[in-house]
Amino acid sequence: MTGPSAGGGGVDHLRRFRRFADLTVLATFALIVLGGIVRVSESGLGCGPGGSGTEGWPLCDGEAVPFFHDTEIMIEFSHRVLAAVVTALIAFLVWTAYRHLREMRWPLRATVVAGVLVLIQAALGGLTVEKSLAEELVAAHLGLAMLLLGLLLWICIRSRAVLGAVDPSVSRQAEPAPSPAAGGESERAPAGLVRGLKPFVAVAATLLLCAIVAGGYVAGTEKEGVNGQGVNVAGAHMACGEQFPGCLDDGAFPYGVSRLTDIHLTHRAFVYAASLAITLMLGVALLRGSRSRLLLLAGALLLAQVLLGASNVWLEEHAVLIVSHLVVATLLWSTVLLIAYTLAWSPAGATAPARARPASPSTAAAEA
Repeated sequence: MTGPSAGGGGVDHLRRFRRFADLTVLATFALIVLGGIVRVSESGLGCGPGGSGTEGWPLCDGEAVPFFHDTEIMIEFSHRVLAAVVTALIAFLVWTAYRHLREMRWPLRATVVAGVLVLIQAALGGLTVEKSLAEELVAAHLGLAMLLLGLLLWICIRSRAVLGAVDPSVSRQAEPAPSPAAGGESERAPAGLVRGLKPFVAVAATLLLCAIVAGGYVAGTEKEGVNGQGVNVAGAHMACGEQFPGCLDDGAFPYGVSRLTDIHLTHRAFVYAASLAITLMLGVALLRGSRSRLLLLAGALLLAQVLLGASNVWLEEHAVLIVSHLVVATLLWSTVLLIAYTLAWSPAGATAPARARPASPSTAAAEA
């Protein structure tokens, strides 16, 4: 059985595992963005209408590889191909963890969970098509994609930390400074753990995920019509008219006007709560001495996200703005999780022990 504790060969396997984990994160991010393009281009049912059974999914227009006679089929099928690529990458991570990294345990456990999530995601995607893009399924599909991305990010961060314990050059690249809480040398480490940050990060991440899922629900209401009357591709997006932060000339939260208005306002409520929680998280981290660049990035992304959301309302929704809104939301989610993984929770306690006992760094890595 090979692994980092077995010498150079094990380290090579861990390094390869980390690189493929990075690639899987990038592919998953691209998949989420392409999913947004599927929605704004109205290509979600490009492979067949709801109720078409296996003809619409997993087949596309009744074929394994459809004849690309229109743009909607091309976009929807491209999304499915990329989803298959992500699934294959995760399967490779599971195989690598099982074949070469079983001694550490966590790679196999984490990748198996990722594999289960991606299979559920695939089934949920098929169900979403079968049910004609029902809003609750659209929201669940987006939420599960964010959870999968978060888990893959954690795998990347932890593999870097463990690899850094046995390869100092990786440690210098991936971990800017040792954590004081883990016994590091610098008490002023800009990326060291921040005392008491955990609850702030947990609340911020939870509320942000709720805001994203609520945004997915808003997206799923397209073609339902504002106030439930007539066909309007904007759905709940424009249920408050062109007003932000107000709504229908009736204050900030005029609940009860219509179902679509209530959906829109619920999304706004989560956005406000998440924005406040993220701001508090950033403030606590800065006041307690952290100077991580992730904090500045999170603040910039939060501001951009709020402005994009407002612009979607003020400018009556445009495809470029909608996709940009999704891209920035995904980047903000990723950044908040990276803050959690690097400033609130140490991904692995191996780095400091490895430096303290240079004669046996592989032991510390295996224990992580």
